Amino acid sequence: MRSLIISIFLIFGFTGAKAQHRRVIQFNIDKILNARPVTVLNNNRLVSWTKGIDGNGLGDGYLTRSAALFNGDNNPHALPDDPLFAENDFHPKIKLHYSNSGSNRNQACAITGAGEVEFNVPRGKYSSIFLALTSAEGPSAIRVKLEYEQDATTTAFVVPDYYQDIKPDDPDFSYLAHDLAKWGNKNNMTEKDHHNIDLLKITPNPAWKLKSIRISKSQPGYLVFWAAAGIRN
Repeated sequence: MRSLIISIFLIFGFTGAKAQHRRVIQFNIDKILNARPVTVLNNNRLVSWTKGIDGNGLGDGYLTRSAALFNGDNNPHALPDDPLFAENDFHPKIKLHYSNSGSNRNQACAITGAGEVEFNVPRGKYSSIFLALTSAEGPSAIRVKLEYEQDATTTAFVVPDYYQDIKPDDPDFSYLAHDLAKWGNKNNMTEKDHHNIDLLKITPNPAWKLKSIRISKSQPGYLVFWAAAGIRN
């Protein structure tokens, strides 16, 4: 009897864990990626960022940890080499688009001034949506339109400047990456810490099937959109 109970536990335990893991969907935003804000280390060579996180894309970018150490930076507050950020109390696993191996690929979507981008998602019902964002030159006012099969909803948010701390009880934003340094266009460290990649959590209508997401930005601020993911309902 005991062996039967253990067998049942193993079967349903592993099945349940696998099902829960599949609930997190990393959305494909490849078609809107237009910037490389992260310097990576590829074959013992720095491949520098080309459109950064500050100065409307002209000033400062991030480095991966390997790139920063190769650069001679001691104790760098750099992005991890693995772009898959672990889940925590605020968000599920989120994967960004930089890679030490994919050195020349675009890594993010930059929006200078007013503009908008849209991407499709695997159609289905979601309980939560997560957008990884940074705003420089001050905060960025955005509107996020969720297009469902049944209808559409639009919600306004203000993405804080990436130097600004987020309160632990903020209902919308948390950190994806916290307390980062930043580097100039010669990969020289310009500030040693205190910069972030923020994560916006949106609660969609759980009864409707989501099919696409549109992010619209007003003129002030420089916005970098890094990644998006959803949790299936």
